[in-house]
Amino acid sequence: MFLRATTRRKDGKEHRYFSVVENRRVSGGRVLQRHVLYLGEINSSQELAWRRSIEVLDEGTRAARPLALFPEDRCEGVVADESIVRLKLAQLRLERPRQWGGCWLALKLWQQLGLDEFWSARLAPSRKGTRFDQVLWMLVAYRLLSPGAEWRLHRHWFEHSALGDLLGADAALADIHTLYACHDRLIEHKEALFDHLVGRWRDLFNVSFDVLLYDLTSTYFESDPPADDEDKRRYGYSRDHRPDCVQVVIALVVTPEGFPLAYEVLAGNTRDCTTLKDFLARIERQYGKARRVWCMDRGIPTEEVLAQMRAAEPPVHYLVGTPKGRLSRLEQALLEEPWHAARPGVQVKLLAQDEELYVFAESRDRIAKERAMRRRQLKWLWARLKKLSTMRLARDALLMKLGAAKTKTPAAWRLVEIEVAERGANFTYRLDRNKLRQVRRREGRYLLRTNLTESDPAKLWQFYLQLVEVEAAFKTLKGDLAIRPIFHQQEHRIEAHIFIAFLAYCLHVTLGQQLKALAPGLTPRAVLEKFAAVQMIDVYVPTTDGRELSLTRYTQPEPELKLLLDKLKLTLPAQTPPKISATHAAAATLV
Repeated sequence: MFLRATTRRKDGKEHRYFSVVENRRVSGGRVLQRHVLYLGEINSSQELAWRRSIEVLDEGTRAARPLALFPEDRCEGVVADESIVRLKLAQLRLERPRQWGGCWLALKLWQQLGLDEFWSARLAPSRKGTRFDQVLWMLVAYRLLSPGAEWRLHRHWFEHSALGDLLGADAALADIHTLYACHDRLIEHKEALFDHLVGRWRDLFNVSFDVLLYDLTSTYFESDPPADDEDKRRYGYSRDHRPDCVQVVIALVVTPEGFPLAYEVLAGNTRDCTTLKDFLARIERQYGKARRVWCMDRGIPTEEVLAQMRAAEPPVHYLVGTPKGRLSRLEQALLEEPWHAARPGVQVKLLAQDEELYVFAESRDRIAKERAMRRRQLKWLWARLKKLSTMRLARDALLMKLGAAKTKTPAAWRLVEIEVAERGANFTYRLDRNKLRQVRRREGRYLLRTNLTESDPAKLWQFYLQLVEVEAAFKTLKGDLAIRPIFHQQEHRIEAHIFIAFLAYCLHVTLGQQLKALAPGLTPRAVLEKFAAVQMIDVYVPTTDGRELSLTRYTQPEPELKLLLDKLKLTLPAQTPPKISATHAAAATLV
């Protein structure tokens, strides 16, 4: 980087503007220059000194006063005055670059959701004056922008971000004990937060909560199993493919747009089918009775709960996936029903039976996808079995290798009949063509059940497709927001960790909803990365009288980011005023 002066003549007078510029080498050996910081005009004549004075904070007196800045090579004819400061531009220094743009955007989203006011009213400062509402925003912004452990925030990330600049706070805010103390104050406000967010999303996006998507996931721990039998960390079915680790289960309700309505942290060995009844009661207790449609995957509701939903007043509607095994019972009746087009490439059959409507859907794209997956697995398994049949192995070694092949390709394994000799290490295998025909008939086909009176197959299919939104929410939590693995050892801090990730997801989905209308081609993560490119830098310029002028500046946004700011209707704040001090000069002298 280097300092560049640009001279322009305006109204017969000469003006010099200064910028910090960096060179970028591109293909063909060419070098492009990019403006990093714009420092503005610095006086070149006595006449301009009267017009080009700026407010500078004097750190010695802690008061602002107007000063006229001159480069030391343009001071001829300038009358010495206390308001005149001569700058040694050749000795300009740039220090401590840190991320500013992403932090500023996170703060704007936080304010748009009204979370600054919500938390300032609930998280009182400590006796030492620590603002826990600011600590919480810092934790949420960290989870949104560069997720990691609290220790990394304390030791590294706070100093490499502009969190302190935006909050007007120092590194004490990121003290590790302060971060954990903030965790201890959060969970009691969870229900009030849900109510607040529902109201804000209604105001901002006119969101309705008539259709709710419900699903569960798990997240694991890098820790030993707890000794307390009441602890929620338990071994269970791992959706992260880490059965060797203890885990907790997270139940989540979102709208079709992805806005979360509520969540709950459950024990890691909780069965999916035992969770729905309590969640229905909780939503009804918190938000009242209403005509809602619950969309769920198969395995979540039990027959008992579905019967209770049908008998409720008003009825609680549902659309739920059904195990393919139920097709065997309904296959003959479905054959007699006509196909209806739900959308291009998707056709459905409707079958009314026992106060319910069964929806048998066939998707052409899904058929192609599932068949490709099955063929790939079967091709690998067939080649593996052929190779094992030629090996000279002990019986135990053969059984272990067959078990490994079964674990890797369970769906293909069910299509192959394998017989191992009672003695020795010989086996035979053949394709079960009857099972293959049955699997082919059911690939890309789904059986749904509902108590909705809606008979439009396109709407029913669209309802079920919206389940991808809750899966996308889990993907964001585990991917972009890196909720796993969890390293906390105390149960209340485990729940606080998930609570902070939930808040970060709320900012993420709010930004995503804004982008759908204004910049649909961009994802929230792509926008956060574009904003993260705007850095904050401290600029130091020594003066001829032994003092030092300091300017804290954010870098110039790229044209693409300026366009995005315009689309999002966001305006960058004014640069902070410069400061003048003898501190750095005195320190340099002592060294």
